[in-house]
Amino acid sequence: MGILDSSAEEPHSKLFRYALTTVVFSVLIGLGIWYVTRFHHEKHTVHVFLQTLAAGNTEQAYRIWKPSPTYGYQDFMDDWGPDGFYGPVKSFQIRDAEGAKGDTSVVVIAEISPYQPFPEDTDSVKRSKSKEVRIWVERKDQSLSFPP
Repeated sequence: MGILDSSAEEPHSKLFRYALTTVVFSVLIGLGIWYVTRFHHEKHTVHVFLQTLAAGNTEQAYRIWKPSPTYGYQDFMDDWGPDGFYGPVKSFQIRDAEGAKGDTSVVVIAEISPYQPFPEDTDSVKRSKSKEVRIWVERKDQSLSFPP
C-alpha cells in the first residue's frame, strides 16, 4: 500500500455527535436556569416584607424581619415606619441580589418609593424621592437585617 493509496474510512457515527451536543446543551440550559433562580427564595422574602410594609402592616413586617433581641419594634419603626428613614413605603421594585462566595447570606437590592404606583423613569420629581435599600437575608432562616 502506497502513500497515495487510500482506503475508505467509515465515518464516525453521527449518533455520538448528537448525543454529545444534547448533553452539552442540556448542561448549559441547566446552568442558565440555576443562575437565574439562585436567589429566588431571598428575593421572595424581601418581596413579601416590602409588600407587607406597603400595605401598612408594620407589625407583620416586623415579624417577617425576624429581628435580633437588640432591635426592638421602636427601632424598626424608626427605620421603616411612616415617619422612619425609609418610610413611608408605598411601592417598590426588587433590583438585584448578590451573594458572597461561601457566605450564608444574600444582599437583596430594592428601590422603594413613597408613591403608588412606582414612579416612571421619566418622572424625575417623584423618582428623586425613591431610595435604594440593601437588605441582608440569612439563607438558613430567611431573617432580614441591614448589611454590615
